[in-house]
Amino acid sequence: MKKLSWQLVIPLTVISFAVFTKWWYAYPADAPDTMFTGFPLPFAGDAWHTSMALQIFLLELLFDISVYFLFWFLLVYLVNRYLLPLRIKRGLAMVLLDITALIIVYLLLIAGNRDNVFYAKRDFDMNVKKTGYKFIWQHQDRPQ
Repeated sequence: MKKLSWQLVIPLTVISFAVFTKWWYAYPADAPDTMFTGFPLPFAGDAWHTSMALQIFLLELLFDISVYFLFWFLLVYLVNRYLLPLRIKRGLAMVLLDITALIIVYLLLIAGNRDNVFYAKRDFDMNVKKTGYKFIWQHQDRPQ
């Protein structure tokens, strides 16, 4: 299972984390309306001090990544154990690892913006008005 984790579970975790998410349109306490992203918890939102910046909540981010990892780990484990033994071909493993590396580099470039603000956890309440799911290539405007 160690080999499957490196070749399949971690790449699927990173790819699904980057491709599929949930958007949250909310009114934080004492702040303007904000679009947040993250599944199952919102871990990133528009920064309030400047445009084109994010505020990122690290504990929520780690929890979300853990949920994705646990989902893929259990799915791969159950399929490998009870349905059919999984054998990952070297070419497929390399493609998955290359895509994973590109996604990680892209996310690190976004996180490296000097204007981004990192918090340990979200320390404000928010009133969620609307939510929905989206893929990375879909654009979600603020609901009316």
